[in-house]
Amino acid sequence: MLKAVVGHSNDPDTGFAIAEVLEQCVTALADSKPQAAILLAAVDFDHTEILKKIYQTFPDIQLIGGTTDGEISSVLEFQQDSIVLMLLCSDEVKFHAAVGRQVSSDPVNIAQQTVKAAQAQCERPTALCVTTPESLTTSGLLILEGLQKALGETVPIVGGTTCDQWEFQQTYQFFGQEVLSDALPILLLSGPVLLGYGVSTGWLPIGKKGKVTKVDGNVLHEVDGQPVLEFYRDYLGDIRPSPAYRLAVFEPNQDSWYMRTSNGTYDSESGSITFFADIPPQSVVQVVRSSRDEMVGSVNSSMRQALEHYPGMNPTVALLFSCTGRMRVLGTRTQEEYQVLQKEIPADVTCAGFYTYGEIAPSRSGGVAQFHNETFVTLLLGMK
Repeated sequence: MLKAVVGHSNDPDTGFAIAEVLEQCVTALADSKPQAAILLAAVDFDHTEILKKIYQTFPDIQLIGGTTDGEISSVLEFQQDSIVLMLLCSDEVKFHAAVGRQVSSDPVNIAQQTVKAAQAQCERPTALCVTTPESLTTSGLLILEGLQKALGETVPIVGGTTCDQWEFQQTYQFFGQEVLSDALPILLLSGPVLLGYGVSTGWLPIGKKGKVTKVDGNVLHEVDGQPVLEFYRDYLGDIRPSPAYRLAVFEPNQDSWYMRTSNGTYDSESGSITFFADIPPQSVVQVVRSSRDEMVGSVNSSMRQALEHYPGMNPTVALLFSCTGRMRVLGTRTQEEYQVLQKEIPADVTCAGFYTYGEIAPSRSGGVAQFHNETFVTLLLGMK
């Protein structure tokens, strides 16, 4: 048995909100005892008070989470400025949390050590890693590299980086009763857990491809030996780059691709553009286009992929990760993402999720995890 319950409140008062969330969870649990929790909260709440109240009610829980730019659940659907708490219960699946601190100082090594700390608590092989890491102080790709090195290429990693509602000042991560920044919380699942995941963007690559010939982390300088601004001008004319302009990134020897989004920063003299996440050297890039209808419709593709890859019959849990960049494009239509997805969600599946600064998931079944932008990720969980 793998059971999940969710509490969700949009009350602006921290005390009232967490009281409502815990009341919902306790009622839904009935006689079940939760072993793990994922807390997703808007940045302006008193997170220390929230965690204190959770641990007064569930003192032995393994908890991770972080701040968001929008929250999703099967209780209140899409909200902003709210609190979501998902509790996970199982007699057979085991949950073990750990955290890496000051992750920006050495992201690859700290990610590896964090995995080792979590795995030291469990005798069974790891089946899945869920994570809600820092987004502003370090490279999500380097964190992911360290996690994958420690876990091996066969263990899926799924999650989303934390947010601060488009302020880009400071995000917060949760581990146990601690409120942290520059941290890497992870939750490892082991035992007879079944999972399926899906990744979709709603964006379509157009025009010619080009090879990245000069890049410094997330600052792209040249494509095919020319300034990237010139590469963009083939499609945009003299319109300046902005967050509305994205690239599809094809890694060497790979047919699948993932998104990178400009943060609107560019250097007209050198012709470089800054993106929200790193772009690998020698990767192939292509300009993409989309519409709001295509973006909203893409959530169906994400769920269908997850159902297709799910090896059992009846998943019971869905974790959802959507990019805050999608919210900026969709505007008032953002709520349609969950409403459309709801039609595809199997009966009796409990959902929780959030809008992130970067999504983490394999692009295809059996593949290694990748760091995405502008993407909707669905993770389905159940038991054998």
